[in-house]
Amino acid sequence: MTVYEKKMQIRWSDLDPNYHLRHSVYYDFGAFTRISFLNENGVTPELMLQYNIGPILFREECVFKREIKFGDEIKINLVLSKAAADVSKWTMIHELWKNNDTIAAIITVEGAWIDTNLRKLAKPPETFRQAFERIPKSPGFTFIEKK
Repeated sequence: MTVYEKKMQIRWSDLDPNYHLRHSVYYDFGAFTRISFLNENGVTPELMLQYNIGPILFREECVFKREIKFGDEIKINLVLSKAAADVSKWTMIHELWKNNDTIAAIITVEGAWIDTNLRKLAKPPETFRQAFERIPKSPGFTFIEKK
């Protein structure tokens, strides 16, 4: 897969008092895109529940480039920029584009998987690694060493 993106609609409730997109909505769009990709590639909420495993974020950062306003057409993409070979840890990047030609924001998230019973980091099952293989890779994609 070379590109994965989702189109988003701006709702009135997504706006702040300055009539542009609230900062937290950017993060919600990123989470929606990541989880949509995983779900569409077999890592469903039911599968996570079956294995008692879920995603956890260590860092989430958004660089805001341009305002997004009501009526703008938005698409957000997903690329994998770093991952452990067993995908137990990973870094993903999202670009939010408005009106097809303007980069509005870049979100970077660093995450891993947690055992929801033990509350400890966990190695995901093979089906998770297979889904991660299908995530488009950034031009500078690298494998990371686990610590």
